Order: sequence, then C-alpha cells, then structure tokens
Amino acid sequence: MTLQELLGILEEYAPLRLSAEYCRKFGAYDNSGIIVNSGKDVNSVMFALDLSPAVIKAALENGFNTIVTHHPAIYGAILHVDSTPGADTQAVYECANNGISVISMHLNLDVAPGGIDQSLMEACGGKAPLAVMEEVDGGAYGRLYEVQPKAFKECFADVKASLGAERILAFGDMDRKVSKVASFCGAGCSDEAIDFAWKRGADVFVSSDMKHHQITAILNKGMCIIVPTHYAAELYGFRKFAKAVAARAGLRSDIYCDSRIV
Repeated sequence: MTLQELLGILEEYAPLRLSAEYCRKFGAYDNSGIIVNSGKDVNSVMFALDLSPAVIKAALENGFNTIVTHHPAIYGAILHVDSTPGADTQAVYECANNGISVISMHLNLDVAPGGIDQSLMEACGGKAPLAVMEEVDGGAYGRLYEVQPKAFKECFADVKASLGAERILAFGDMDRKVSKVASFCGAGCSDEAIDFAWKRGADVFVSSDMKHHQITAILNKGMCIIVPTHYAAELYGFRKFAKAVAARAGLRSDIYCDSRIV
C-alpha cells in the first residue's frame, strides 16, 4: 500500500477538507496530512497521539515503517533541524533518517463524525448532542447533551473509568445531581465555550488544559468541572479511530500509549 493510499483510507474517517473548512470558518490553524514521506510503501502502522522519540523507538523495535499521529508532527515553520536529544525537531529528524513516514490527522479528526470530540461526549455518557458549538459540513466541535441523572461524584467516577484516566481533576459539589454535560476535546476551554455551556443549562463542563480564571468563571456560573489530561481526553477516541483504520487497511498495527500523561 502506498502512503497516499493509506491517507485515502484515513480520510474515509476524517477528511482533510474538514480541517480546511474549520480553519477557514473559525480562524483556526492546522497542519494535517502527510508530514514525512519516506518514499516507501506502507507495510505496517504505529498509531500515536504525538510523535516522540519513544514512539519512534517503539516503531523501529517492532518493524513499523509508518506512524499516524493525531497532533501534527510539524505544526509551525521549522527554521533549522536539530537531532540532539530533547530538541523540538529530533523526532522528525529520526523519522526521516530511519525511513519512517508520518501522517497527522488533527482538527479533521477532532470534528469528524465519530471523531475525537464526539468520542469524548460518548465517554461522558452522552449519546446525541442537543446542541453543537461550532459546525462544519459533516462535522462539529463542542457538544451539549443529556446524561443519565446522577450525583456529580458518580458522573466524575464514570468519566474517569471510561477514559482510563489516572490524572483527572474535579471541581464542584460532589453531591449535586447532574443531567446535562458540555464537553470540548483538547484545550477547548474558552470564553465562547463557557458561555455556550452556561446559556444552555449545562451542569458539568468537561475539557482539558484549563487556566485558573476559566475554572473560577465556570464555578461562578454554577457548573461543575471535570478536567482530564489533554492526552487522556483524546486517546479514548483516537484508539477507536486507529482500530477502525487498521481493520479497514488490513495492515499490522499497534497503538502507542504514553502512560506518563494519561
């Protein structure tokens, strides 16, 4: 299978046009698609949320010649390449030097049907959104939905278990009865997201990488908060995507998990 053929299969689940439309419509930036092309046919795929030296080491040790990431392996402009340990460009250099191709599927996978954002909703106990914050043709980001009524402490425990999260925070009255949740995958907490959730009666706000003033703003608006790590919140949906793509492509595959940040 060629690298372009693999990209075609990836796009069956998360078309790159979704990223282009989202960036154009909401002023975002992305760099999804083929990042490193080794010029070789794909014989196997390592899936990983991020490109890192540890992922490359695992790929090399197990004979994988292609890596598919969620976060872009190259995000902004690279002005120079440094291969020394710890350098920002080390991982990209190692891939190029060892003949490993890299494809990244970022915002397109966030907003795609069955993608990262929808999967976070499902992990939180939602089945279908009552409202979405940002919509593109065939996709969406930011969802408000109903969950089975329960105490917030039970809601928190269920989300923690679903995500397999070891490092996760909760803020609010643990005994409060909740039934409506708003979730935003990745670093999705913003003034717009807070207002979207609050104006639609959310009891619980779920996102990652929150700042202090955002936490206080959400609590002051009467909502409880669940803060999984960025990694845990997105690995849940990425695992489903990886399994579906591997089965569709018929390729040997594996999913790398960085247990330090789940």
